[in-house]
Amino acid sequence: MEKSALQKERAAYRPKLPKALQGAVKIEEGTPTQSVDNKDEIKKLFPHTYGMPLVEFVKGESHPSKRLNVGVILSGGQAPGGHNVICGLVDAVKQLHPDNHIYGFLMGPGGLVDHNYMELTPDFIGEYRNTGGFDMIGSGRTKLETVEQFEKGYEILRQLDIQALVIIGGDDSNTNACVLAEYYAEKNYGVQVIGCPKTIDGDLKNDQIEASFGFDTATKTYCELIGNIERDSNSARKYWHFIKMMGRSASHIALECALQCQPNICIISEEVEAKDLTLNEIVEQIAEAVAMRAADGNNFGVVLVPEGLIEFIPAIGRLIQELNDLLAQHGAEYRHLDDEAQRAYILSHLSKANAATFETLPEGVARQLSLDRDPHGNVQVSLIETERLLSDMVEALLDTWKKEGRFTGHFASIHHFLGYEGRCACPSNFDADYCYSLGVSAAQLIANGKTGYMAVVKNTTADTDEWKAGGVPITMMMNIERRNGEMKPVIRKALVDLNGKPFKTFVAQRKRWARETAYIYPGPIQYWGPSSVCDSTTKTLQLEHE
Repeated sequence: MEKSALQKERAAYRPKLPKALQGAVKIEEGTPTQSVDNKDEIKKLFPHTYGMPLVEFVKGESHPSKRLNVGVILSGGQAPGGHNVICGLVDAVKQLHPDNHIYGFLMGPGGLVDHNYMELTPDFIGEYRNTGGFDMIGSGRTKLETVEQFEKGYEILRQLDIQALVIIGGDDSNTNACVLAEYYAEKNYGVQVIGCPKTIDGDLKNDQIEASFGFDTATKTYCELIGNIERDSNSARKYWHFIKMMGRSASHIALECALQCQPNICIISEEVEAKDLTLNEIVEQIAEAVAMRAADGNNFGVVLVPEGLIEFIPAIGRLIQELNDLLAQHGAEYRHLDDEAQRAYILSHLSKANAATFETLPEGVARQLSLDRDPHGNVQVSLIETERLLSDMVEALLDTWKKEGRFTGHFASIHHFLGYEGRCACPSNFDADYCYSLGVSAAQLIANGKTGYMAVVKNTTADTDEWKAGGVPITMMMNIERRNGEMKPVIRKALVDLNGKPFKTFVAQRKRWARETAYIYPGPIQYWGPSSVCDSTTKTLQLEHE
């Protein structure tokens, strides 16, 4: 593999570990845990992995070498640092015994089911240390849900004499890890299953998980781009830039980027839902800021829009829920109709309130909500050009205001979607260290006989030496939710806390940012230089721990 100069230098970087993981390790167990909700139902569904204690690693004494083979899977969307999780895992497992073997299943969970794998040797993984992406073994979105899949996976695990499987993924992937751990425990197969918290969206966090890996790097990457756009906007002074930010289920990315870059407007989906705002009310708020800045002679600005905004607008959310049921029951009846007939069919089958909402939507958005779904039946929100929808509606409203004399400025818009640009960036120092520590923690959970746990690293706003590593039972994070028409056990997603300090800090400043040109230009991710720049954590994490 040919390397860039940056890659060569980053390969030499040695991730820092918490003191507790720097030598021999022993575990300290806490009290039994409970799920965050639906305790009786979750306990009934996971009798073999429910109620286990929290685990923390502390310095211990040397123990005899541990013989074991381990499998690892990268699951779901890419996130910076995934390679370092694997590197930490391989290094730690090899330290337990040099004859231990680590196998990577290729292209996600499907590799386990289809028996596609490769051995991960120290020489091979050396090419991937401190690099972005998941190209070491690839990733995929196959869900591990059926007994047939579990048994097919068990066949290859037995064949390779694998005693433990590490699944690196987000909330859905770790939910699957929890189900798999329970199944193998029930069958007494002797296979441990450990999860690692990954997602740039930042929605896999709770009292035990301070941050999902990749969020730090991705937001820094986006902030560099937003800062560049802000400076361009302030240079040309003739465009409003509408920037859609990745993050379907939560607005953590948009909020973090707002705190770092101070754009004129940032919409937070969770606030829209809490205030029961309509699409028209959101448009009016943006238009008011545009008009206010125009009155000051500033016919330019920057707006951040969360990817999942459409689903958080309560009226549209209620519409989507009814459309989901309609698709499930009668989708086949109108799929073959032409566009006009489909629209008429849907309107005739919707409740009065939802039909009224459906009629107000632009044709393209309406079609996406009613027909164009992903393989799991979800609205493909990343394909809905919410940023263009908002700017078009703002322009139409400003045209009306201009006729009424309420707006005398100029409005022209440019659109951006920042998504894939951040998923495979070279990991920041924070993510490089954090991910390596997660991999070592996963190995230690395996060595100590744990299953159904997620590796965690806490106290991450302190120096790396003071980080605390351990594990949390995945069942502790579970509750029962309605997914695709069925009630299922899932890990609860973490949304932006409207009472939390990061959001309140944003609220305290947004009126000023809306009127003033208060842009901050963070620049690129820094790998060398003052620690205050290179090793700083996200604004979100800093504020949450003040």
